[in-house]
Amino acid sequence: MTDVQQVIARVHRQEWARVVAALARRFGDLHIAEEAAAEAFAVALARWPEDGVPPSPGAWLTTTGAHSAIDRIRRDSARPAKERQAREVNDTGHPEPAGVVDDDRLRLIFTCCHPALAPQTRVALTLRMVGGLTVPEIARAFLVQEDAMGRRITRAKVKIRAAGIPYRVPGAEDLPERVAGVLSVLYLVFNEGYLASGAGTDPIRRELTAEAVRLVRLVRSLLPTDGEVAGLLALMLLTDSRRTARLTADGALVTLAHQDRSSWDAELIAEGHRLVRERLATGEAPGRYQVLAAINAVHTSAGTFQDTDWSQIVALYDQLVRLEKSPIVELNRAVAVAERDGPQVALAVVDRLEPVLAAYHPFHATRADLLRRLGHQELSRVAYDRAIELSDNPTQIAHLSGRRNELGR
Repeated sequence: MTDVQQVIARVHRQEWARVVAALARRFGDLHIAEEAAAEAFAVALARWPEDGVPPSPGAWLTTTGAHSAIDRIRRDSARPAKERQAREVNDTGHPEPAGVVDDDRLRLIFTCCHPALAPQTRVALTLRMVGGLTVPEIARAFLVQEDAMGRRITRAKVKIRAAGIPYRVPGAEDLPERVAGVLSVLYLVFNEGYLASGAGTDPIRRELTAEAVRLVRLVRSLLPTDGEVAGLLALMLLTDSRRTARLTADGALVTLAHQDRSSWDAELIAEGHRLVRERLATGEAPGRYQVLAAINAVHTSAGTFQDTDWSQIVALYDQLVRLEKSPIVELNRAVAVAERDGPQVALAVVDRLEPVLAAYHPFHATRADLLRRLGHQELSRVAYDRAIELSDNPTQIAHLSGRRNELGR
């Protein structure tokens, strides 16, 4: 990859959502915005190696995308509706007002989370349009096949066009109804940044985690009394506080048990703990994000891995299981059970999850670790092999391969 291609790849990560959001705001059509943004990046690939990278890549891409969109609309001008649309886009003096949400990307998230779309479709569409994630990345987040996810996103776009769902600024009355879908999207974006899954990507995509935190702060400014918004912000801060300890200088993964806790970000931890205490003080029943934040608060309160209050963490996972019947939550709970009750008890829990998590690499990695601790080296080796086979992240593969090789032959 040339230097310019590397710049374009970086600009794509940083500017995709901004360009799509700006075009969506101007043209009022998500499909046109996405297609025009993609064409703008294609033009950049062709021109920038010859012309050089422009001083403001995002503005250049937005302008180029706008020209592409206008050309596309004019080519379709045989239809009366398109002719009207073409006339409207030529009149750029009256962009849609910003309304209650004055951040283009956040407004686009709320738009993608329209109640006419199924909840999972809202999340998938927003991850594609705003997060800039590829279809394979989104498919992995949902644990579904790539072609199935591609069809789901395509159907969402078709439905938006067929139903005439407009791109519009959500009103204040829309926010409570749409906030759950928005939080789901932002959490997935954060996780994709913190646990980057794609081959060839950095193990941590800081631009995604930072953007997710920034957008949750914006949502909190809109809905300051919403417990789940505060919970998600606390969860992200407490998770992100451990970011620099997760990797060695040469990029190797470091598990929680072996992380240098002195390198954890004390400022992020303090803010996260304060938010958790604020929610506890309300006496209101916590939701999913608040419980997850509380779990992370327990982790970040312990001076060492051995000092962790595993009984409290298991109790919090029990609370989470009652809120969310998810096999992934049960798998994470099993990890805490292993520390409280021993690996044999946890392995029995994990084995019951195999029918639903057989294609999920953390399931096999967890099982491999439990089998290793129980002295079942050959079974552990087989489980590590399956986890390596299912993972496509080089950092994770290297970590799993290292653990497997420690078992010998």
